[in-house]
Amino acid sequence: MNMTEFLNLEGKVALITGSSRGIGRSIAEAYAHHGAKVVVSSRKPEACAAVAEAIREQGGEAISVPCHIGDKAQLENVVARALEEWGQIDILVCNAATNPLYGPMSNLTDEAYDKIMDTNVKSTFWLCNMVLPKMAEQSGGSVIMLSSIAALRGSTGIGCYGMSKAAEAALTRNLAVEWGPDSIRVNAIAPGVVETDFAKALVEDPERRRRVETSTPLRRLGQPLDIAGVALFLASPMSSYVTGQVIVADGGETIS
Repeated sequence: MNMTEFLNLEGKVALITGSSRGIGRSIAEAYAHHGAKVVVSSRKPEACAAVAEAIREQGGEAISVPCHIGDKAQLENVVARALEEWGQIDILVCNAATNPLYGPMSNLTDEAYDKIMDTNVKSTFWLCNMVLPKMAEQSGGSVIMLSSIAALRGSTGIGCYGMSKAAEAALTRNLAVEWGPDSIRVNAIAPGVVETDFAKALVEDPERRRRVETSTPLRRLGQPLDIAGVALFLASPMSSYVTGQVIVADGGETIS
């Protein structure tokens, strides 16, 4: 294999949750640019359709399938639609997540706890169990989970979110062990603070933003494309001997 083939995703089908904006959209666009057929999925039909159309306008192949990841039937539908359209799923990116509460865990209600853990962990577990057996019937595949640096350290503001992302990292390792013999690689990305709507409360607060930037060796917040580059690496033949890993992409924040 020559170097130009290392990032070639032609003939591959990628399903990306939460891909109508932010990191998920950047990943979908990067995959399409490198030849993959992309399933764009998030809760809002209009947003999904707009991203898929934009990809097609750039010469890529994409369909949109709205899906609320907390609903098992909707997850089953997005998998079925991908298989109906293209007959395979080679790349699965579990990106969609929620964090309805900012503050100490002593203020966390049972309802908020259940929402965070069900959306961020159980839905990922469900989706992997739907897709990985299909990958095993093929020639393997790549699964990429979006964890977070919140999984690596304590927080007074997003503690339960960090717990859920640590669980995803553990799920990554276990699935990598279970499915490795079927040539399926499972990895996770742990982003730092990335300029997206998800991090709006932080990035739009000048003082909090300044504190993060000055404590980060690269002296800037992340951009969605920074994470898409790591996701492209993990989906492509370039990472063919990488599995069970959590790759931190945080500008150096956790080492500072």
